[in-house]
Amino acid sequence: MAKRRKHNRIEIPLHVRLGAISKDKNKVLDLTTKNISYTGAFIPTLTSFPKGTRFNLDFTLPTDKLQEFMDPESLKGCTGRLVRSTPQGFAIQFDKECQIEGLKAL
Repeated sequence: MAKRRKHNRIEIPLHVRLGAISKDKNKVLDLTTKNISYTGAFIPTLTSFPKGTRFNLDFTLPTDKLQEFMDPESLKGCTGRLVRSTPQGFAIQFDKECQIEGLKAL
């Protein structure tokens, strides 16, 4: 099977406050990532949203060690869209301006 991802993911639990951007819903969830990459993250949850749902994302770094890979300020006010959903959670692709440059080389 061919590798589908362009960028490697690191398995790390990062706290994320996720706000759905929708006219009919204003749902905010406090969740934790399963993994994250330069272009997106997988977030375990039993809550479902339709594919294409847009989100505001605010990440919290649990340790100073992660600051060598990620600028904490770049993880505030990110936006992205749901690109894949499973019974275990969903994948969000970050908008271009929110991609985490420090994770690109991993």
